Amino acid sequence: MKLTPPAAVRSFLGSVRRVFTVFFRQGRKARRTRFFFLLSFIPVAVSLVIKFNQIFSGKPGREGDFLFTNLIMLFYLQMIILILALFYGTSVCSEEVEGKTLPYLITRPVPKAAVVLGKYAAYTAVMIGMVTLGLVFSFIVLNLDRLLDPSLYGQLGRYLGVLILGLMAYGAFFTFFGSSLKRSIFFGLLFSFGWENVIQYFPGSTQRLAIAHYLKSFLPAASPGRFSFLTFRLEPTRPGLALLMLFAITAAFLTLACLFFSKKEYSLED
Repeated sequence: MKLTPPAAVRSFLGSVRRVFTVFFRQGRKARRTRFFFLLSFIPVAVSLVIKFNQIFSGKPGREGDFLFTNLIMLFYLQMIILILALFYGTSVCSEEVEGKTLPYLITRPVPKAAVVLGKYAAYTAVMIGMVTLGLVFSFIVLNLDRLLDPSLYGQLGRYLGVLILGLMAYGAFFTFFGSSLKRSIFFGLLFSFGWENVIQYFPGSTQRLAIAHYLKSFLPAASPGRFSFLTFRLEPTRPGLALLMLFAITAAFLTLACLFFSKKEYSLED
């Protein structure tokens, strides 16, 4: 016997899907997306400079996987995904207030929670597309001489998965910021480049108060004799628990964002 969800659930999911379709299309064509697309390709430019320098200098330099882990992933994990998640996440709710489009949403038969979830999913998909392209191109450039090595692609898949989890968790967190705080960008910047970039290097259980800690727990440990910027002072959480924590963070802050956006009385001056 085939089980079908109740009509209310089907209607809600249909609303989420419609919101996703509209805002995914708008998100791809938005002016800010072009700017952030260029930002996400800065590591590709850095990779090209490194590779050309190695070729024309005649010196082998560091191997591609070392540079990819310690330079490119550092750039993506501790800067790019934070910036993308901050600006897209906070805009999920705040742009409706600041753009004075909230009254139009309220008058339509679409639950506010569906608006939050649909826009979050759409903007997350846009961010994942940008990050995936930049990461793959950086990987190819730095490993041109080893592209036939199948073990490299497992590494690429792991790193891409870590960034996708980061975009989901940070995006949900900043969506909550945008739904509940004025000046959410300001507080998001304080969190991203203050708390999040400092607390993860504290010893002991304190570092587990950073989302970055759970993301870095999926990364391979540094090889003996090789300094790794990403795993410096890291006391990793088991991958299974880290994955559970990231999903719990995402679900908890999305739920809070939906509740705030649904219950809070916004004014056009907010």
